[in-house]
Amino acid sequence: MRNIKFATKEYYHIYNRGVDKRDIFMDSYDVVRFLKCMSVFNREDSIGSVYEHSRKELKFGSSAPKKGKLVNFIAYCLNQNHFHFILEPLVDDGIQKFMHKLATGYTNYFNEKYKRTGSLFQGRYKAIHINSNNYLLHLSAYVNLNFKIHEGLNKEWMSKLSISSFKEYTGEIGKSFCKKDIVLGQFNSPKKYKIYCKEILPEMLSRKEEEKELKYMMIE
Repeated sequence: MRNIKFATKEYYHIYNRGVDKRDIFMDSYDVVRFLKCMSVFNREDSIGSVYEHSRKELKFGSSAPKKGKLVNFIAYCLNQNHFHFILEPLVDDGIQKFMHKLATGYTNYFNEKYKRTGSLFQGRYKAIHINSNNYLLHLSAYVNLNFKIHEGLNKEWMSKLSISSFKEYTGEIGKSFCKKDIVLGQFNSPKKYKIYCKEILPEMLSRKEEEKELKYMMIE
């Protein structure tokens, strides 16, 4: 996976977890901060820290990137000790540059807040090329419902620190962060996509429990 060659106009499953399986979100503000990092670091030019970026916005107004975005988000899920993305690189080395900025920026924030040092994430992120449309559709449901998969496997595990793009896909929130047309364009309506996701959820739960076809995509 480390030697994967990313190509523009292709899609990739990107995921990682906390070092030693530790939590990467300790409270709801950490989740908000990570989401902010996903947005502000997704640009070719340098912004410094999120704090510096926010100060510039307050002083000079909205600071649109001088250059374009590095990646498109297709879907995401943040869980208490790991995350999943589906990304489309928009420029050469877009995923590498974005993930480096994201990991560095959030780790610096986390370490300062919680008075710790060292790596927060377990090595480099993992990446898998999504090489078929069927795989993309299935994986979009897997990522959007990832928190449900973990909840289903352990009824006592129900974190308030989980968030995904599922409600964005189903039209339950108006805010649009993800590029959804590659997936939703294959369904008659967001409602039909929601039905599709719920129909394959039992299958995903079963495969997870049996540690078969989805084992290579999972973070325990």
